[in-house]
Amino acid sequence: MTINCKGTLIDLKKPKVMGVLNVTPDSFYDGGRYKDEVSILRQTEKLLGEGAAFIDLGAYSSRPNAADISEEEELRRILPVVDLLLNNFPDIYLSIDTFRSKVARSCLENGAAMINDISAGNLDSGMMATISEFKVPYIMMHIKGNPQNMVQKATYDKLLEEILHYLSEKVALAKSFGINDIILDPGFGFSKNTFQNFSLLRNLHLFKTFGLPVLVGLSRKSMICKTLGNKPSEALNGTTVLNTYALTKGANILRVHDVKEAMECIELLEALNQTED
Repeated sequence: MTINCKGTLIDLKKPKVMGVLNVTPDSFYDGGRYKDEVSILRQTEKLLGEGAAFIDLGAYSSRPNAADISEEEELRRILPVVDLLLNNFPDIYLSIDTFRSKVARSCLENGAAMINDISAGNLDSGMMATISEFKVPYIMMHIKGNPQNMVQKATYDKLLEEILHYLSEKVALAKSFGINDIILDPGFGFSKNTFQNFSLLRNLHLFKTFGLPVLVGLSRKSMICKTLGNKPSEALNGTTVLNTYALTKGANILRVHDVKEAMECIELLEALNQTED
């Protein structure tokens, strides 16, 4: 199972880690931490040094009830950072966390390698055509509504069936645009309550029926904090537990704030799987 990033085939048979880099003032965990060149470069170097295969750069906070910002503001925040990272780390595989096709296009023109779209094209009808034009990997996530109203939309008659059907339709649409490198994200924490998130995780193996890579984003999320009664800053251990479980269920990419610990999950499970009874 491979994806093509800037002409290089990346094998996802062994899971990879995607490091999160938010340049937003209001992200739920790291909002406001990386607001100058020195802190951005230092954090990127740390993520890459710890083993991140991809860096996921976001300039629009998609946490529940986050403030909406204009396309112009998102571009103002993200483009200088794209240039900064590619100038300092020319071999980086930079993923852009955006649902706007204009932002995606501008970042891809400046050297980004893939797009991570929380709406799978629902919030911008021009996104799939843009992905098709640039022939880059496309991460498609399940969500109902948008970050401003998704908490109120966490209602389902049949949770798993609805999410699988949603993604099957999006995969078919993407393929009709000639998009070949598709990565699926079930969307933990997006229009889903804690019980629904755990149900989704327990059944993660069902997403392997698509024959496509599966990305899991559980890092320090509220399903951990609400269950354990702690804060995102205290949720690393819980993240590690759930990432380990997700790997046993077939996750190909772990999207995390803490790369070192995620890499350890992968290495230890690989060692475990290589043992003989």
